[in-house]
Amino acid sequence: MGKRIIQQRRGRGTGAYRAPSFNYQGKVVHNNLDTSGTVVDIIHCAGHSAPLIEVQYLTGNKSLAFAPEKIKVGDSIIVGGEEIKSGNVLRLKNVPEGTLVHNLELRPGDGGKLVRASGSFAKVVAKTEKAIRVKLPSNKEKLFLPECRASIGIIAGGGRLEKPLMKAGNRFHKMKARNKLYPKVCGISMNAVDHPFGGCHSTHKGRPTLSPRSAPPGRKVGKIAPRRTGRRK
Repeated sequence: MGKRIIQQRRGRGTGAYRAPSFNYQGKVVHNNLDTSGTVVDIIHCAGHSAPLIEVQYLTGNKSLAFAPEKIKVGDSIIVGGEEIKSGNVLRLKNVPEGTLVHNLELRPGDGGKLVRASGSFAKVVAKTEKAIRVKLPSNKEKLFLPECRASIGIIAGGGRLEKPLMKAGNRFHKMKARNKLYPKVCGISMNAVDHPFGGCHSTHKGRPTLSPRSAPPGRKVGKIAPRRTGRRK
């Protein structure tokens, strides 16, 4: 009798695969109102790869934002203005070409969805009245609405991955902070009841690694509906 593979067990959403979000400091979203504030603290959050700053706004509320490089406690941040300063939040129509930004909004008012990892940044390439072209960290260019907002500067924490973990225990604690599955075992090393690629010889999968988009849960492993396979000529 077979049993559920990891992909199926994770989909149930049980506590073994649920992220410990109660240990996180909170969500990072742009302030909805055009105002200004002061950085009161720089904090660490296990749910984010970059350091966060806590901003006290003139409206009385506090919110979290990604800490750009060279920011410190006591600096002022303006939301909705036109001043090009590290940490300020501007609409893309007010950002000059060539400016480095982060925490981009996909749609106006969603709080920021793109370029949120430590050390990452995007670049405003071209501007028109109807769209703003931005070059993302993946070197792809995407069009945004002029009313979408973004923070100025490069997110702090660059070079985080340059330091090796050295020990498996360090990686264990890193993965446990977000409840990631560790260690990962390849499918060909499992038994036949645990994975479609399991069983038989350790280097022989026994079936193709290409799965159609219509494959049922449990069989949808490996390369799922790939656009192309093989070497490029």
